Amino acid sequence: MIVDPLTLAAFLPAALALNLTPGADMMFCLAQGLRGNRKAAVAASAGISAGSLVNVTLAGLGLGALVAASPHLFATIRWIGVAYLVWLAIRTLRSPHEVGTTGKAMKSPARAFREGFFVNVSNPKVILFILAFIPQFVDPERGSVLAQFLMFGAVISLGGFFINAAVGWFAVGLGGVLARSPRAERLLRYLSASVFGLLALKLATERRA
Repeated sequence: MIVDPLTLAAFLPAALALNLTPGADMMFCLAQGLRGNRKAAVAASAGISAGSLVNVTLAGLGLGALVAASPHLFATIRWIGVAYLVWLAIRTLRSPHEVGTTGKAMKSPARAFREGFFVNVSNPKVILFILAFIPQFVDPERGSVLAQFLMFGAVISLGGFFINAAVGWFAVGLGGVLARSPRAERLLRYLSASVFGLLALKLATERRA
């Protein structure tokens, strides 16, 4: 086995604690759940996990070191992510929460997946965190470093998928109740847009470690 079972056993609770810590990914899925149906909420979580795997692969290939060493590249990726989150906030404010006869908002799971994926890969802090966290568990003497990165990254992504999807899943019920009232619907839009706006502000003001 390319990863020592004891090392993997020590990694699992650390990864779980990481997944359970409220962060940008969880808040994004919460906002998606408030605005969409359950399929879209789960798709958003899947997109985030897919983006996480991309970042893990980049870190394993050594590209993360380039991001860490190049302030300009880091800033470019970060501001792309900020602009995208601001765009999501504006679009949310302008788009009424449409509810069909089933009581579920009609939102494309494919679009939710793309949004989650892009939000994750456009945050350079993710790849820098991976470079700081996963290498503690990597043993170069056991074989391919990239394979070990991918295995540990898959554990994080899988755990994050289930936890973030659960957050989005239960948020849908709250969103459906609120959307039945025009006043509450406006509040729902402002709440969702505020989450995206705060995520943009957080990303814009973060400094590299």
